[in-house]
Amino acid sequence: MASMTMKLGSKSEVFHRDGQTWLCSTGLPSDLVVEVGEMAFHLHKFPLLSRSQVIENRINDYSSEDDEKCVLQFHDLPGGAKTFLLVAKFCYGIRLELTALNIVGIRCAAEYLQMTEDRGDGNLIMLSESFLNEMFGHWTDTIKALETCKEFLPYSEELHIFSRCIDSLAMKACADTNLFSWPLPENGIAQCPEGNHVLWNGICSTAKPQPLSEDWWYEDASLLRLSSYKRLILAVESRGMKPERIAGSVVHYAKRHLSLLCRQSSFQGRNHAAPRSLVSHPSDADQRNLLEEIVALVPTQKGATPTNFLLRLLRTSMVLQARPSCQDKLEKQIGAQLDQAALEDLLIPNVGYSMETLYDIDCVQRILDHFARVDNEPLDPSNYIIDEGQLMGGSHPLTPMTMVATLVDGYLAEVAPDVNLKLPKFQSLAAVIPDYARPLNDGIYRAIDIYLKAHPWLTDSEREQICSLMNCQKLSLEASTHATQNERLPLRVIVQVLFFEQLRLRTSIAGWLFVTDNLENSQNPNGNLDNAGNNTRVGAVRDHLVEADDIMERVSVLEKECSGMKEELEKLVKAKRGWNLFLKKLGFRSKSKSIDPKKVKSCLLIQKNQSP
Repeated sequence: MASMTMKLGSKSEVFHRDGQTWLCSTGLPSDLVVEVGEMAFHLHKFPLLSRSQVIENRINDYSSEDDEKCVLQFHDLPGGAKTFLLVAKFCYGIRLELTALNIVGIRCAAEYLQMTEDRGDGNLIMLSESFLNEMFGHWTDTIKALETCKEFLPYSEELHIFSRCIDSLAMKACADTNLFSWPLPENGIAQCPEGNHVLWNGICSTAKPQPLSEDWWYEDASLLRLSSYKRLILAVESRGMKPERIAGSVVHYAKRHLSLLCRQSSFQGRNHAAPRSLVSHPSDADQRNLLEEIVALVPTQKGATPTNFLLRLLRTSMVLQARPSCQDKLEKQIGAQLDQAALEDLLIPNVGYSMETLYDIDCVQRILDHFARVDNEPLDPSNYIIDEGQLMGGSHPLTPMTMVATLVDGYLAEVAPDVNLKLPKFQSLAAVIPDYARPLNDGIYRAIDIYLKAHPWLTDSEREQICSLMNCQKLSLEASTHATQNERLPLRVIVQVLFFEQLRLRTSIAGWLFVTDNLENSQNPNGNLDNAGNNTRVGAVRDHLVEADDIMERVSVLEKECSGMKEELEKLVKAKRGWNLFLKKLGFRSKSKSIDPKKVKSCLLIQKNQSP
């Protein structure tokens, strides 16, 4: 849509430039020189003083001993020589156009020169105000005018042009797009069916325009200077715009102007090209100031801003060395909605001075601590108790805490191969998650196993410590099978896994037998069952019996293993020479590990006493 204009004057052009001088070729000799900056205008007194109170006062005050031309200086005129030329053309009645790009300067200059209605009807202040009021109904023209306001400070602020532009834009951005559409350029234009005309207020002459999406104003707003954009965001917020929409605009603005934001997200991620910024090659200081301002605009409501965007802002703030208060705000906001984060975004490369670890473990620890303080879900242990079917199938209730538990276990598995990751940091991260939030411990077991593999120098005591982070009773059958053959685990842990696996299998057998008995008892005493229903029940019983046979076989193997362990332990109590043979029979290939047989025996006795 073409920009609106207002045509003034009717006379032909009489001004021409000669170097640093503007001359007016009206046929009369010039009797007035107006100097604006480095430019000199050779004009006539009457056309100007008849329109401007300031110029009349200056001419009256001007005194010269000689009969030379009157010389006036307006070096502080808003808009300089370029704007004064337009004012002079207006005074002479020369044709000119008011546009969104020159209206702010003309309005400020008219106020500076006091071109009021007292000097004659239809003076420049009244005409420019009329144009401004009409222009505020047009989104694109208002955007253009707003961006010129900075050149005319403080006059544009004193005349409330800046604030009126912001209010006009905020009102349109907050308007219900389902009710009407404002005339917008390109990406936001109000579309009508082909052949229909769009009026200035977005209403089609013969059909209703298609509604705009709620993000129609993001692109235009992202083109604003930061000072203007901040004012716009504060204005739409005061008008009650939803935090999600405000966050969407802030994300769009940040992606356009923060060149580091969309780059490589982690050491494992790919490089992503950031949108071209309006500022070419900005300095780190400028980018740091911009980031801190953007962080201040991010809505604080939980879930309003995407967590992956907050994490990228945090990573960028570390690279640019933003103020600690800026990073602390981001960490707290991320912690409040950590359950919405993705593992890839949580892998923040370490850019600190120490560079002890590949990833910034301390930052994630602080985020986890914030989450633990904010998460106020009621603790009902019954919600986290899972039966055998859920354990085998891997299904469990999803809550913010359980989702974060899965996220933390995945994060620990990613950072575990780092040889510089100290055991206390690993333990501290894992310990934030309570036991009830891990219905299945396969994730933490995998992370522990990776850590043990990458840190083979750990002592037996340290291996015991790290394995205490998992609950052997909550391992799936597949994980339990792996653990019983894992030579990196302490023997006590392996014995625990074997015990709980045997206990779980016995429980499963009892459950299947109970189901089978119920099916048999549910049959009609006369034996007259529906054929289809009878066949279904018989098939179910057959499947259960097959599964029960498999489970019985597994239990038998486990009982033989436990029996053999007990016999070997009894022998080892009397003589320790057969210890290596015992480990070989159990399937463990111990290298140089020193194991106390009495300790293992006591462990087995404890597990036996705990059995129901």
